[in-house]
Amino acid sequence: MVGVSNGSTGSIAGRLAAMAVGLGLLLTGCDGSGTPSGGGGRASQGRGSGAASTPEAASSPASGEESGGGETATDERYALGYTMHRIDGAEESLEAYRGKVVMVVNVASACGLTPQYEGLEALYERHAGDGLVVLGFPANNFGNQEPGTNDEIAEFCTGEYGVTFPMFEKISVTGDDQHPLYATLSQEGGPPTWNFTKYLIDREGRVVARFDPRTPPSDEALVARIEELLAQ
Repeated sequence: MVGVSNGSTGSIAGRLAAMAVGLGLLLTGCDGSGTPSGGGGRASQGRGSGAASTPEAASSPASGEESGGGETATDERYALGYTMHRIDGAEESLEAYRGKVVMVVNVASACGLTPQYEGLEALYERHAGDGLVVLGFPANNFGNQEPGTNDEIAEFCTGEYGVTFPMFEKISVTGDDQHPLYATLSQEGGPPTWNFTKYLIDREGRVVARFDPRTPPSDEALVARIEELLAQ
């Protein structure tokens, strides 16, 4: 064994120790405290909740909720972010109905399903106090069965069926000129297939259910779904 002086031994040993520490830091990616640094290691925590991030936690919050950066994110199913015109021409933001359960229906005055107006009004009167509102949107997309003016439509639905739920100006609910509101609603089950297609929006403003035109307003499954949403 080759002998060395004590001074040389200490100097060499010190340098070797320093090199070992540096090499250890490079290999482990640690910052010296034992906590992984950089991109490796555990997933980041979500909003200080103490729980690791998950796909659910990473999804976009609904409209009205702030993201971590302070910006408002939009839920694609949020359906109340539109300003419409009531059938008398008055402008109204659908945000006014947030906190309620909303049924949106494309209506027509000369359709075989037009008598559903009566059932819609009865449903509205029964559950309005619980937080249900029915919104009627006249549309002439199917069979040219809503050809009248807004004034004529208003006179018909109130005179023939005593409608008191909110009615809006005539719009297009499908096709190339589909109104953006109905583009959003159509994410739940597709666009309307005929007059009196029914969409349900929960209290947070998200479209959550769709019922076919021939489903009457008194249908047990429809009523049960409405009552379930009202209870939330």
